[in-house]
Amino acid sequence: MSRLIHCVRYGADQEGLARIPYPGELGQRIYDQVSQRAWGEWLAHQTMLINENRLSPVDPKARSFLREEMETYFFGEGSIQPPGFVAPEA
Repeated sequence: MSRLIHCVRYGADQEGLARIPYPGELGQRIYDQVSQRAWGEWLAHQTMLINENRLSPVDPKARSFLREEMETYFFGEGSIQPPGFVAPEA
């Protein structure tokens, strides 16, 4: 049976994550307040950030940047697109 949470991103009750997706306090906040749908959208956004900014996930500076963007994406003003980013046409 799925777990319903009030998603901070959508402001509505939605299906929650099955497990904590990130370590620490931020991971617990995401588990408690972010829906599966919003998490999936973050993963796509994170992939775009990694590709467009040519980040290496093993680089501590890149990991710090992605953590800050994740927190802003869910609990702040929202993550921004990299300069010059053009979304691919569907």
